[in-house]
Amino acid sequence: MRLRYAMVCSSNQNRSMEAHAVLKREGFDVASYGTGQHVKLPGPSIREPNVYDFGTPYKQMLDELRRKDPELYRRNGILPMLKRNVSVKTAPQRWQENAADGTFDVVLTFEEKVFDMVLEGSYITLVLFLEEVTPIQILIFYI
Repeated sequence: MRLRYAMVCSSNQNRSMEAHAVLKREGFDVASYGTGQHVKLPGPSIREPNVYDFGTPYKQMLDELRRKDPELYRRNGILPMLKRNVSVKTAPQRWQENAADGTFDVVLTFEEKVFDMVLEGSYITLVLFLEEVTPIQILIFYI
């Protein structure tokens, strides 16, 4: 039986996408998601993040930030990260809206608040929507 894996962080940009890229390269059946309300990337200051809706293509974010300030976003690692993301999938996806992707055997989260959101959402799904319950492992990996 081939296991299905989900990698989940807040914005589906950094940690979940790096894990997704590595596991995909090794042949795993893997997807990645974020749990936030929006996708947030660092901006010129902490008070000026770049905010996108989930579903905005990584290529669009990359092109926009290249136009805004290529030196800043290259120096802080955002442009290389987005280039990697473009090679993995089209756009960030939200965990809470992943029902069409099916179920997962293992869900790996990268921070406590994300773990809590995944656990809560999984419980609600199990109780309200699934006729047949299958085991799922939800893990938190602190980086």
